[in-house]
Amino acid sequence: MKVARVAFYVSALGLLVVGLRELLTGFEENRCSMTYMFEYPEYRRVALPRRMARSYPAYGLYLYGEGLYAQETRHLKLTGTPVLFLPGNAGSYKQARSLGSVALRKAENMEGGIHLNVFTVDFNEELVALYGGSLLRQTHFLHESIKAILRLYKHLKNPPQSVAIVGHSMGGVVARALFTLPRFNPHLVSLIITQASPHLAPVLGLDPFLLEFYAAVRQKWVNQANKLRNVTVVSIGGGYRDYQVRSGLTSLPCPPGDPNKLSLVVTAVPRTWVSTDHLSIVWCKELVLATVRAFFDLINTEIRQFTEHSDRKLSVLNHHFMRHPVRMVGDIQDTFVSFSDFPEAWTEVHTLRLSYSTPTEGHVRYFLFALSSRRTAYSHFYCRSNNLETSSWVFGCVQRNGSSCVKAVDLSSGTELLPPYKVLILRLGDLSSVSHLVVSASNLNGKPVTVDCEWQRQEAQTLTVSVPHVLSLGFTASEVLVNSSGLLHNIQLLHFHQVYQAFRISLVSQCKVTKDRLPSVYRMKVPWFREDSFTTVSVPSVAEISGMLHTSRPDNTSSVLLQLHTAPNCQYKVPQPTCQTF
Repeated sequence: MKVARVAFYVSALGLLVVGLRELLTGFEENRCSMTYMFEYPEYRRVALPRRMARSYPAYGLYLYGEGLYAQETRHLKLTGTPVLFLPGNAGSYKQARSLGSVALRKAENMEGGIHLNVFTVDFNEELVALYGGSLLRQTHFLHESIKAILRLYKHLKNPPQSVAIVGHSMGGVVARALFTLPRFNPHLVSLIITQASPHLAPVLGLDPFLLEFYAAVRQKWVNQANKLRNVTVVSIGGGYRDYQVRSGLTSLPCPPGDPNKLSLVVTAVPRTWVSTDHLSIVWCKELVLATVRAFFDLINTEIRQFTEHSDRKLSVLNHHFMRHPVRMVGDIQDTFVSFSDFPEAWTEVHTLRLSYSTPTEGHVRYFLFALSSRRTAYSHFYCRSNNLETSSWVFGCVQRNGSSCVKAVDLSSGTELLPPYKVLILRLGDLSSVSHLVVSASNLNGKPVTVDCEWQRQEAQTLTVSVPHVLSLGFTASEVLVNSSGLLHNIQLLHFHQVYQAFRISLVSQCKVTKDRLPSVYRMKVPWFREDSFTTVSVPSVAEISGMLHTSRPDNTSSVLLQLHTAPNCQYKVPQPTCQTF
């Protein structure tokens, strides 16, 4: 018995040491770019009513500014669109400087003087992650701050009626708690974006005040889900670099099917694609840019305030945070597209694959793919391009003139942006009304453009790999060889659906010719939660991908997919995944 007890303690100590080693050294490097202030940041204190100042002497409300803008707003005569930043546990109101500075730089390029007024709340850097006694007081102060902000715009002909909120950590939880206040008008908040906020449960639920606060917020948002359906909330988790708030806790507890509640991990945000720790999510330039771009696209230029139309909100937020289709938000797509008849600009492709690189000088080039002979043998058409600036680049021809197309429909709306290129996958069964596909590879600006396209049979390019069981210790020796030389392969990871599973996948690429090849992109695609991760590697190479989940699978109908966007005429090997030590 004594020997068993000693063995148990030794094993527990060993697991603790391994876990600490993984915690301190095992997470990925910080690939975020730093945001910089081009002028000295200033925080202009907003005077609050005397009653409010006496009730909350330790709190404050500030307007962020720099340089000339700070001087122009020193009397708080504001004409912009209000955005309010909320710090989290032990957070400083000065953390708003990244958001505020990037918003000022963005406004310099906007027509009509459209800009954001970024406010920030000082919660006295209170520790609210472990003790919830201050959370309700912070919520009441936030309510009063919003009313104070809106009073600053009373001199305008069309003053704003609402404020957009960006909440970091517990600040995001406080933002949602606003709706539990009996006298709170829900129309005062048009949008909430939270960063690394533990909405699902507290990180450590040891304090009864904290648990009571969470229970009240959950009860409000679940029991009155229909009344709050029009409130738009975006929750962004930091990924595996954030070891303080795991991203599974950032999922919004709301009924399924509510389109106005978006939960995702920052690794899946288009044009961001990086993981952040708990603090860097506030200043990570890639994410700050996505947030600021979304805010400016949400502004109704006629009244210079955030739009109240739900469809417009969702379109903008999906564009910047969920699936970037390359096309600008609000672009009107013509029903038909006409092409000028220059026969020398057209080439009909009879092979199964096209690989094309433009010459250095600018020119017009179109490629024509006949659908009639491919519909039965193939299920999809895959195309990707690099450096092609136009958002409309793939079309369905409905009227031909010899070897060229005269009239076509634009099929580019399904384009998805990946780190090195943009990709479009078309299902041939949806193209019954067109006879040919047209791919534009024109580079009028003279920049080098690369286009790779091919016909695909999806079932032939989908493989399955069983991940190791948690007790198997990774002692397996089999490997999967990707025999096809196609541009896209899908590998289903069987039995991978729990957060406690962790393993490493090695991907080995070998190419006969390596000159002028675009990098490969490996995408871990999780169907039940927006936590996709991307790995970009050159070829040939040996890449290692960590297989881990932020949330467990809610049902038995889906599998994690490892999507390989590969280089043509290269061979890829996937050795059996091995268990990862923690």
